[in-house]
Amino acid sequence: MRTAEVVRNTKETQIRVRLNLDGKGAAKLSTGIPFLEHMLEQLARHGMLDLEVEAKGDLHIDAHHTVEDIGITLGQAFARAVGDKAGVRRFGHAYVPLDEALSRAVVDFSGRPGLEYHVAFKRALIGEFDADLVHEFFQGFVNHAQVTVHLDNLRGDNAHHQCETLFKAFARALRMAAEPDPRAAGAIPSTKGTL
Repeated sequence: MRTAEVVRNTKETQIRVRLNLDGKGAAKLSTGIPFLEHMLEQLARHGMLDLEVEAKGDLHIDAHHTVEDIGITLGQAFARAVGDKAGVRRFGHAYVPLDEALSRAVVDFSGRPGLEYHVAFKRALIGEFDADLVHEFFQGFVNHAQVTVHLDNLRGDNAHHQCETLFKAFARALRMAAEPDPRAAGAIPSTKGTL
């Protein structure tokens, strides 16, 4: 079982993440940020991950620390669950539409953190959620999962749709990259012999 549990406690947030990469797409979420929970539910369902996130943060200030730290903790859990990456496909990509919106995600389990994020949200707020925090979530994830991720919103007029297509595409790309490759069982997917 490719699973992990990570607890991260700071003066700003207290977070616990449990992750099963070979799950059924179930999510159990308690963050105090409803829109983020909606996005994490997409990540679990379309990535076929079982995901539990419990987070308490300084939401009386704003959601920034909580969103960023959930990204960090999820990235740490993902790095632990995938392990040395032996036998996985390594690369994943997906395009996902939602009505007028279309996003693309490309993932490489490179062992090197890198985020290319090209998203121009049509509104600064999605309901009460600050759209700037989407970048903070993905930056935290990438830095701590040690992966390269390219995220592009190719079109969209509705900020909710733009964001949802990003998370769904990311989920599908992660799922593809993390899948066992039956033709490369046990092999590290790199000519260097390590990732």
